[in-house]
Amino acid sequence: MDLLVLLGVGLLTGTTTVLFGFGGGFVTVPVVVWADSALGGEATRVAVATSVVVMVVNAGFATAVTPHRTLAALRGGGPLLLLLAAGGAAGAFATRLAPPAFTHWAFVAYTAVTLADVLLRPGFLRPRGQAGSSVPPRPLPALAGAPVGALAAFLGVGGSVMTVPAMRRAGHPMRVAAALANPLTLALSLPAATVHLATATAPAVADGTPLGLVGLVDLRAATALLLGALPVIALLRRHPPHIPDRVHAWAYAGLLGVVVAAMALSGP
Repeated sequence: MDLLVLLGVGLLTGTTTVLFGFGGGFVTVPVVVWADSALGGEATRVAVATSVVVMVVNAGFATAVTPHRTLAALRGGGPLLLLLAAGGAAGAFATRLAPPAFTHWAFVAYTAVTLADVLLRPGFLRPRGQAGSSVPPRPLPALAGAPVGALAAFLGVGGSVMTVPAMRRAGHPMRVAAALANPLTLALSLPAATVHLATATAPAVADGTPLGLVGLVDLRAATALLLGALPVIALLRRHPPHIPDRVHAWAYAGLLGVVVAAMALSGP
């Protein structure tokens, strides 16, 4: 039953990767917490690490099949990508040191604050560069890369939770903001995944029996999630749905709300 649920969530993750730039992130963390509940308080740390590995593959694949004309908006963004990578590695190391309950509730708090921000602060539901505006979208500041990468990797939320709202307020439509979130997520999640796979000790269940983890990563859960996600990413990139921009933005906010509720209810 766990594997069927993970495959189903993988299908959802593939959809959110294309539509919202969520390469895994907060969509996968709640379900991995549930699947690895035998680990008790350690389940959140394992979920964060597993989520980061899923993000690497999903975001990498989504980036590879994104049209070059869309990715051109990141031209000259090398310093931003490097700082995202540095922040991602730092955030992954911090996950190993923080108490699991703190990581869990920090995830809930940050996602809730993001939800309130996109609903209440002007610029997300209707960014400044739309409705015939001649003002071109602004690039994301490179110095934001390190804190964004660190916080995204520490919480396992993925870069899209931070970069999509920022790119919306810079003037991008949802379609472009979601597509650009994938290479940014890849930049921060690749070093973070390396840290989780190579340097952490796998926790065990109460009776001392390991759950087949590699470092902090549940490879069984990650594989099931990816088997569901990758075909959906390929299909939706080949046949993208046509969603009105405002509906697209409201759907993003709605998904944030669902995840806040799910993680709050599954808290230790």
